[in-house]
Amino acid sequence: MMLGLILILAVALLVLGFEMFLVLAVPALAYKAMFYPTLPDLVVVQKILGGVDHSTLLAIPFFVFAANLMGSGQIAQQLVSVVKALLGHTRGGMGHVVVGGSMAFGAVSGSAPATVAAMARMAYPELRRSGYSDRFSLGLIVSSAETALLIPPSITMIIYGWMTGTSIARLFAGGLAVGLVLGLAFAIYVNYVARRDGIARAPRADWASRGRIIWAAKWAIGMPVIILGGIYSGTFTATEAAAISVVYAIVVEVVILRSLTLRGLFEVTEQSAINTCIIFVLLAMGGLVSYFVTLAQVPNEIIGFLTAIDAGWITFLLVVNLCFLIAGMFIDPNSALLILVPPLYPVAVAMGIDPVHFGLIVTLNIGLGMITPPFGLDIFVASSTLRKPVATIIGGVWPFLAVNLVVLMLITYIPQISLFIPTLIFG
Repeated sequence: MMLGLILILAVALLVLGFEMFLVLAVPALAYKAMFYPTLPDLVVVQKILGGVDHSTLLAIPFFVFAANLMGSGQIAQQLVSVVKALLGHTRGGMGHVVVGGSMAFGAVSGSAPATVAAMARMAYPELRRSGYSDRFSLGLIVSSAETALLIPPSITMIIYGWMTGTSIARLFAGGLAVGLVLGLAFAIYVNYVARRDGIARAPRADWASRGRIIWAAKWAIGMPVIILGGIYSGTFTATEAAAISVVYAIVVEVVILRSLTLRGLFEVTEQSAINTCIIFVLLAMGGLVSYFVTLAQVPNEIIGFLTAIDAGWITFLLVVNLCFLIAGMFIDPNSALLILVPPLYPVAVAMGIDPVHFGLIVTLNIGLGMITPPFGLDIFVASSTLRKPVATIIGGVWPFLAVNLVVLMLITYIPQISLFIPTLIFG
């Protein structure tokens, strides 16, 4: 009875529009007061601080800072220019450029919202000039940014790896394959729409022009090469790669390209600090929620229920996808991660599901939640960036949600897609 009231309290806070950290914290503290009144308050403080007291999490502020630097400077634009030179002449032209550009920007940022903001400013006008409809253009920009969560580095994978103890390098390797599959699926749909609507091909750039564009973008191309090459070769960890990416971005944007002034650098730093604080407050509250989930033996209860109904891993993963799909409709992605992973991950391990495979299912679900109406985060980022009605963007997202669900089923039930590259690299 008391547990039911606490769940009702959490839902009520969410519906009433309270900040997400309160939706996490207040029910957790209420649970403590009702079921563990003798538990010292110091333990609560320790669990909150423990939610952010981990060196792995240092990668998050660094990658957030690097993403904002590149989005405000020229690195993002140069990466898109390279993709445009290589793919702009294909059937669907700018549509493929948006998909490829989002993947390229994701390879240096790890942030879907940052990718939406950057691609919206650069690609939306050209999509419209190419003949794509307003709704399709908006839906493509919002949905393609999801690949940024899968193409390493990924902030979501870093959080999952910290929560579960899974190798972040292996997650990054698996994410590369999953991101490519999702990008390919989007490209197939773009090609279909281009043929259906008679979108004209752009002129093919000659190899000399392509060479000049690639050479001009050499500093931008260097970023993913350094980050991913360093991580996969074992030269440095994901956290060290994040720190290096910030130094590299500052040197390139401020000193070499001179696309950012000192004032601009200060503004980017300020915004990055705010973004980081939002994430870390949620992580701190998530540490407390995770502690009480463990105390309540929720994973054991789930395992017992699944055993009682004779459900296997196929049914379990279907339930996992449904839980994340529903959560993605109403709460922000990081909160869904912090709420659902603690009870579900031990069950996945008990059923013999590889932690990397499960992590990529979770990450793909988090990306799906970012574009799922009515409260998908990336939908509102695109709306504020382009000053477009949310309803128009939602109308353009629906077809991509269908494509996404097909890919989610493939990734869920064909583990080899997620595990092929990690096995190839790390054995």
